[in-house]
Amino acid sequence: MSVWSSLVGSVVEAAQELRIHRTRVLLSLIGVAVAVCAISSVVGLGAIAEQAMREQNEKNGGRAATLYASAYSSDGAVLDMVDVSAAFDAAATRYSIDYTSRNAYAQQSVQYADGTSVVDTTLVDIDYGTMHRVDVTEGSWFTDLDTRRLAPALVINSTVYQRLGSPDLSTHPTLQLNADTDVVGVIVGVTHRAYEEGYESMYILADAYTAVASPEALSQVSPNYELWVPEDASAELVPLLQRDIASALGEGVQVDVNRQDYGAYGEQDFFGPIRLLVGGVAALVLLLGALGLVNISLVTVRQRVREIGIRRSFGATAGRVFFAVMMESVVATLVAGVFGVAAAVAIVQNPTVQGWIGQGGITDTPAFPLDAAVLGLLAATAVGALAGLLPALVAVRVRVIDAIRF
Repeated sequence: MSVWSSLVGSVVEAAQELRIHRTRVLLSLIGVAVAVCAISSVVGLGAIAEQAMREQNEKNGGRAATLYASAYSSDGAVLDMVDVSAAFDAAATRYSIDYTSRNAYAQQSVQYADGTSVVDTTLVDIDYGTMHRVDVTEGSWFTDLDTRRLAPALVINSTVYQRLGSPDLSTHPTLQLNADTDVVGVIVGVTHRAYEEGYESMYILADAYTAVASPEALSQVSPNYELWVPEDASAELVPLLQRDIASALGEGVQVDVNRQDYGAYGEQDFFGPIRLLVGGVAALVLLLGALGLVNISLVTVRQRVREIGIRRSFGATAGRVFFAVMMESVVATLVAGVFGVAAAVAIVQNPTVQGWIGQGGITDTPAFPLDAAVLGLLAATAVGALAGLLPALVAVRVRVIDAIRF
């Protein structure tokens, strides 16, 4: 109990001394606060940038961990897509994998009002949208209701949408899928990616495509099957899925299962050099602030020789004097650190800053990282302890006789 009382008393005493000498320490503490703000902001903004990079990778290769399964006949024969899908679904059910999707590419001839074009078409299942973070800017992604439509549902990109005249999706606009047939698809959603400007593409549910495509078109489709599984179980599931799917399809069928999402190649720290650069500048600012605080503390201690001598005469130990003087610097820099962290939170959580760092491509914006706040406060406390060390040593050397001579 006495230890806590001494600690609280030292903190209160340090706060009182800082209030008396607040003008002297203010400028030094501003430098410390700015440095802490810089360090915490770099960590916080780095988390946003990394999340943006992670989501971009997930849009391309799927979330970690996404396994890709493909099957093909060793003699070159075309496999029945229905049989392969059934084997794939059975294996996914056996291992309780909740998110799965087919993924295949085809070229679909479509009829516009001003002519015919070939649109790159991706055959998917509903879970594909979640697994690849597909951004739908108009309408919605596929739902269970779309699987029961008589006319296939389509999610088109913005280039196709603009060529159609940007119709209101609530009117259920359609797109003729084959110039020589009456098959039409109902547009339910629109996606947008900057790099797809001028490039026509769309998504269609794999089962819907199977129902409307010609046998010749189906023979040219070779779908992959994707499974979103826990990262820690991905390596174990690869041989199991490969074995079970191959067993279900029978002799003469080769099955490959591998992981191709960004996590398969290891986490890459793209922002490490930037963090080191800004962290180095912040450390330099902290050092300059600490030097200024040391100078001010030394001047203050020399002016308090009488006070310290009187304390020693009344029984204050060297340890108590040392701790009291050091706590003044620690409390001062800790307060500066709190203001620096608060400024960093305001900067990182600003929507404009987040939009600029994430380039508008973040779906799950991370909260301000706790480790950024802890790092800032620890840095401020460490600087305070270092800045208070020399003045505390000087204070310990003060003797009672010095107070009488002063």
